[in-house]
Amino acid sequence: MASTLPEPHHDSRSAQQEARPPSDGAARVESHGIDHIPEDERHGHPRQLFSVWAAASVNYLSLVIGGALILMGLTLWQALAVIVVGNLFWLLTGLLSISGPSAGAPSEVITRAMFGIRGNRVNNAVVGWMISVCYFALNLAAAATAAFSLVEKGGIPASTGVKIVVVLVIAAVTLTIGVYGHGMIMKLYLPLTLVLTAVFAVVAVCVFRHTDFSYAPAEPLSGTGLWTALIAGVTLIGSGPLSYTTSADFSRYLPRTTSARSIVGWTALGGFLPSVAVCSLGAFAATAVDMTDPQSGLQKILPGWFDPFFLFALVLGTIAINALTSYSAGLALQAVGVRIRRSLSVIADGTAAVSLTLYGLLVSNFLDTVSNVLQLTVVLLGPAMAIYATDILLRRNRYDGPTLMDETPGSPFWYTAGVSTAGALALAGGVAVAALCVDTLYTGPIAQALGGVDLALPAGIVVASLLYAILLRSTGGGDTRHLPA
Repeated sequence: MASTLPEPHHDSRSAQQEARPPSDGAARVESHGIDHIPEDERHGHPRQLFSVWAAASVNYLSLVIGGALILMGLTLWQALAVIVVGNLFWLLTGLLSISGPSAGAPSEVITRAMFGIRGNRVNNAVVGWMISVCYFALNLAAAATAAFSLVEKGGIPASTGVKIVVVLVIAAVTLTIGVYGHGMIMKLYLPLTLVLTAVFAVVAVCVFRHTDFSYAPAEPLSGTGLWTALIAGVTLIGSGPLSYTTSADFSRYLPRTTSARSIVGWTALGGFLPSVAVCSLGAFAATAVDMTDPQSGLQKILPGWFDPFFLFALVLGTIAINALTSYSAGLALQAVGVRIRRSLSVIADGTAAVSLTLYGLLVSNFLDTVSNVLQLTVVLLGPAMAIYATDILLRRNRYDGPTLMDETPGSPFWYTAGVSTAGALALAGGVAVAALCVDTLYTGPIAQALGGVDLALPAGIVVASLLYAILLRSTGGGDTRHLPA
């Protein structure tokens, strides 16, 4: 799937260009935003993507979701099967990431090929920015709950004022990484992965000692009830990798000739392996302790001396995932058309997320909020990712980065009044069908007819992908110059 566009010309200035400090050095604020990355500034190896996604996948939210599967009434082995199936969506995250080196641009720009210049601004406003801010808030809330316990162990009561300060401190650390950008992320995430792996290895030993490997609920689910829980579980797990429709943001600095298979493999493995491991730990723990309050439950099986290390690791892992989210949200805000430096856009996103976090922690029930939001966002995320993946396959990953930067009516991606008919109708169709199948904050008519079985995720993906493939060819709603005959 590697690009077959002609290689850029390298002249006698190459040696001088190589001597310049990289534009995304770890110790400096990244200079690039949504603009094209020239070939002479590309560097790195796809294996670096493993630690980026691994560090982001070892987090408290994964423990919560793993335990929630048992609370939903599944047996241990049913929960483990759901965890594996749901995390297979990391393959889609990996597929999307190959478009980064091909275009030398972030996902927020590449999707202009699918939705048009103006249509993509709307797409970025909703699927890119709004949902990223919601995920930032959810993960920040998860980190904060662990940090509150850590503060109390230090003898400081977690009053409302203290909670607000803790949230602000965690957000500040997270946003600092996001502001420094790509180079800082690439530098930090390998040591972060090693630290988090060491801590969770200790957690795993403690959890395994107490796990009931033959666990089954007192009243096992069957029939429609079982299928409802299984599909809801896959949706919960799958919402994680599906939220990364922006994976090209972190691969776009790789040379254009980088192996597509390596990019897919390292990205998918970096997300899949730790996500399966941490979600499974949550499920294992739920067979022995009450995971409606994961922190209190796990404290019963972890040694007392280790508790502060565990809580710190929960905070650290969530900072890792949120730094990626804030980085992409900043790019999305630029892609919407807000003329602002990337570093400032990251701070603006963080401000919005902190406000949502304080509401989620001080007003609503955290676990219910997590479940409802994650299940509802797949109505948008599933179809959006399906269209993106379909476009990559149809174009054979051939994207012209400089052309994608052209936002004028003369751009080949202007389409009709700035909107791609194929992309807009496919996304609308996929979202509409998914909305009819939802059974979370409300019950759609299809879900109601099926006795509560929520097929929003598979239905939205399949419908959006098929509609896009058909409409792209039949309506001329896309730039078909690189599509196979």
